[in-house]
Amino acid sequence: MKLIVKVFPEITIKSRPVRKHFIRQLARNIRAVLRDLDPQLVVSGAWDNLEVQTGQQEPKLLREMIERLRCTPGIGQFLEVHEYPLGDLDDIVEKCRLHYADQLPGKIFAVRCKRAGKHSFTSMDVERHVGSQLRQQCGAAGVSLKHPEVEVRMEIRDQRLFVVHRQHDCIGGYPLGTIEQCLVLMSGGFDSTVAAYQMMRRGLVSHFCFFNLGGRAHELGVMEVAHHLWSRYGRSHRVLFVSVPFEEVVGEILGKVDDSHMGVILKRMMLRAASSIAERLQIDALVTGEAISQVSSQTLPNLAVIDSATDRLVLRPLIAAHKQDIIDTAYEIGTAEFAKHMPEYCGVISVNPTTRAKRDRVEYEERQFDMAVLERALERARLVAIDRVIDELGEDVQVEEVSEALPGHIVLDIRHPDAVEDEPLELPGIEVQALPFFALNNKFKHLDDTRQYLLYCDKGVMSRLHAHHLLSEGHTNVRVYRPA
Repeated sequence: MKLIVKVFPEITIKSRPVRKHFIRQLARNIRAVLRDLDPQLVVSGAWDNLEVQTGQQEPKLLREMIERLRCTPGIGQFLEVHEYPLGDLDDIVEKCRLHYADQLPGKIFAVRCKRAGKHSFTSMDVERHVGSQLRQQCGAAGVSLKHPEVEVRMEIRDQRLFVVHRQHDCIGGYPLGTIEQCLVLMSGGFDSTVAAYQMMRRGLVSHFCFFNLGGRAHELGVMEVAHHLWSRYGRSHRVLFVSVPFEEVVGEILGKVDDSHMGVILKRMMLRAASSIAERLQIDALVTGEAISQVSSQTLPNLAVIDSATDRLVLRPLIAAHKQDIIDTAYEIGTAEFAKHMPEYCGVISVNPTTRAKRDRVEYEERQFDMAVLERALERARLVAIDRVIDELGEDVQVEEVSEALPGHIVLDIRHPDAVEDEPLELPGIEVQALPFFALNNKFKHLDDTRQYLLYCDKGVMSRLHAHHLLSEGHTNVRVYRPA
């Protein structure tokens, strides 16, 4: 399979050195993203387009390659092409006929040609000749440049002809690694996941920071959605997942701070902790999913007071976004289902939260707070490489596993719906239900507690983690299915 990768249009208006830097980085990212699928992958080109060549033929693997490229920041679109040595105009007709003859009978069509290099003909000459011949030879109904039913597309580059088979639109943006790093404060809901995606799409290598307010299920859910974001949009770079235990911090706020200022001070403590972690990791900016006045702590006066807790740059990519627009984006990027089923733990709930916090009053309230509590939370913070976060979680988890499902068991396939669709789990005589891992914690309690359930996933890691959590919640009718 041969692909022509078109870079995000904004890259093409950069200065020559910057443009070269961006495209070289994009080439490195493509190699990193696809290396495990094809170690022999060839990526070439350094100025306007990149060419990607793979010798792999297996359809499932090729679909995975295409999906990964569609989600790689920096790519505007890419074309699946067939490459030939450039011949004369009649030879171009023959090559186009090979690929389009079965699509043209009875159809209105157009021919599109892009050309680079020195030739004895123009792009318009190619379009006219190829269009005329295809209409005669293939029984097309006619030609329309404005409203064609079929487009015959090709590109000519010096002495090579590329007949376009299919176009794939991508997420655009800048290649990861061309801009600085940031630390995203993640709650796992709609807002923080969309904010993280937007920073990644803009080329910032984004690390994840989660403040655990007391819920193990919440921590696991945030780890899963962070891993999803990284594996889908940022796998070209290794990043960190930082989990900070914040239960004691919440307890200190509840015991020492006036009710109306709890929310603002909790956010300030989070910024202080995140700033300390960012300084240690030499990260330039913090990112949050806050939007103006979405909740009481996000009014302009409150945001100003919150930001004064740190000298580090705080970015809010969703600051003027409407909630429904954020939710729509979450569905587009695949995080909405995670967010809908994310376990929540409300650390502080003020009865009458202030919407116009004053800095001097906030600082007075904070003087009642024992900062040693925050220091202890930072000392206990866990930093894990995001590509290892799920595996490391499961290493020490021990639950009962069975290698064979028996009649009467219900196997719960907790894989992502895409994986279930690609490779359905079929066990003759055994009931199999699809219940994705991100919905499992919420929906398991509604299942028949007189039945025995076996959790299944590809590697057994996610099934062990979720079985362990369900057992800790008091559900005794769950085990892990690991076929021999």
